[in-house]
Amino acid sequence: MSPDDSSVRTLSCPACGGTIAMRAAGYTVTLACEYCGTLIDAANPDARIITRYHEVQASLAIPLGTRGTLRGVEWEAIGWLQRTDGWAAWDEYLLFNPYAGYRWLIAQTGHWSLGTMLTATPQRDGGDLIVGRRRFSPFYSGSTARVTRVAGEFYWRVKVGESVRATDYVRPGFMLSLEQDDREKNWTISELLTGQEIGAAFDVAPPPAWLPGMTPLAHQPSPYARRIKGWWPIAALSFVALLVLASLFGWTAQPQGFSLSAIPDGPAVSQTFGPIQLPLGRQAMTVEVETPGVDQGWVDVDVAFVDRKTQDSYDAYALNEHYSGRDSDGYWSEGARAQTLKVASLPAGTYDLVVDVQAHHWGGTGNFAFDPSSGTYKAEGLPPVEIVLTVARGARFASNFWLAVLMILVPPLLMLVLHILFENARLAQKDGSPADADDWLQGMQLP
Repeated sequence: MSPDDSSVRTLSCPACGGTIAMRAAGYTVTLACEYCGTLIDAANPDARIITRYHEVQASLAIPLGTRGTLRGVEWEAIGWLQRTDGWAAWDEYLLFNPYAGYRWLIAQTGHWSLGTMLTATPQRDGGDLIVGRRRFSPFYSGSTARVTRVAGEFYWRVKVGESVRATDYVRPGFMLSLEQDDREKNWTISELLTGQEIGAAFDVAPPPAWLPGMTPLAHQPSPYARRIKGWWPIAALSFVALLVLASLFGWTAQPQGFSLSAIPDGPAVSQTFGPIQLPLGRQAMTVEVETPGVDQGWVDVDVAFVDRKTQDSYDAYALNEHYSGRDSDGYWSEGARAQTLKVASLPAGTYDLVVDVQAHHWGGTGNFAFDPSSGTYKAEGLPPVEIVLTVARGARFASNFWLAVLMILVPPLLMLVLHILFENARLAQKDGSPADADDWLQGMQLP
């Protein structure tokens, strides 16, 4: 579209005498003077004045006469009007190309949509409408869009106060609008533009990022739907990788067995085992503590890995216990006769395993005698409780695994929460019945 295109004509404003470029000559019906704001009947040979405006012309985001390329077509902004439905206001720019015709560029809350007028009525499927292969669901109905300001040239006799009844249908990224009055019906399909597209075409600011508390457009797709769908495969692969790492590094090797015994309610027993060689630095150790003979009592087990060179001690504690009996509900038992201790990150060196144990008995069978030294009754005639320890290099920390799983799930769960907040804010504007499952599924669709 070159500056000397034959479709461009000029005329003098009958109000101020200014020279006005009529860019869509032969199509334009109404033209607004860019100097004084007078609205002119361009179809009249004498350029008759329709009405005058004495207010200051609004500062437009896209000055009339600006050219920009959208979807491979060079467009020129030839008209602008502002509309309101009583709740919200928006700007509509009329774009023209002598070969491609007209398009609408609609701006609302910093977002831009490209509107194309339809030549055929959409197909109806239940309450939805279908254009091509796209399905649109009802959103707004019965609103009235009224013109509040106007400038530039148009293909109909537009005036301030002109109103149409509007009905809108949406799908993520698109809006299908029906505008009608007593004379005609017009269908327009609008596609939300990316900030990169509109910025490259007309050098306008990108749309603001959505934040909780903001009201999105009816056809604005959730910025989190695509991220959620893209993250789940990553989360699945990460989970598999964690399983592989847990199997590779959560092993134990070179087990060593030790044992000792303690008399229930008898003195504490302390015993040292070793040596235990750790050639690799910062290595975890696993200690399995089993007390198969404990019954109606418990055993306190303290273990310590003591470095022979530095005398540094790395401690852990286990409580093995077992109780059983019968009541009105039958036989019962509780407690655990085996515990697994894990000691993380031992430096390389030679260690002794120092074990301190003390066994206790609680009620049940057996003879008890008073011990004056402690002032308590102690069991007599009960067999010693054997404590079996198995020490091995390495350890599997399930808590670390599940913490890593939680960290993998946090991003998609956070995005899901934000997506729900976004859809709640968007669907709160919908007319009629509350949002249902179909609305939520539609909100997860990608444009």
